[in-house]
Amino acid sequence: MDVLTEPQDINSEWECRMSRSRKMVYYYNRATKESTWELPAGVDPNTIKGYEEKVERAQAVDPSTGTEQIRASHLLVKYEGSRRPSSWKEPTIKRTKEEALELIKIYQTRIKSGEITLDELASTESDCSSAKRNGDLGFFSRGQMQPAFEEAAFNLKVGELSEPVWSDSGVHLILRTS
Repeated sequence: MDVLTEPQDINSEWECRMSRSRKMVYYYNRATKESTWELPAGVDPNTIKGYEEKVERAQAVDPSTGTEQIRASHLLVKYEGSRRPSSWKEPTIKRTKEEALELIKIYQTRIKSGEITLDELASTESDCSSAKRNGDLGFFSRGQMQPAFEEAAFNLKVGELSEPVWSDSGVHLILRTS
């Protein structure tokens, strides 16, 4: 998606919407018909119709259940014994559990050193379909993720990167983003 780079004034054509399928906030430009999951570059959030109402509500509480929500991104490495051992990158994943852990530790080192961000790595290396969103999983409540993943994500502070986390899907690095 193209993202605006010029600053917008109070008459911004952008509006904030909620995805029905993903239950995530996204941004839609009424003039150009473009949409993006990320806040458009150069656009003041205060000029976006519905921004404060939708984003603040989505961040704090799931409107359907009233439960606390967090937002996280992740990078997933699957292995041959994981649930659905295939991905958008590979039709059949053949790596061992040990090789998956070795890969995730290499990624963790690169992220912690500042060489690359989790978002950048997830977009090219994650075995999850969230790679197309740079690993962003959006907002979720307790009970929506696999137990080990959920426990790790809810125990992170905003901006904190997890140690490797095992789930039925494989091994993850999780970054809590809100």
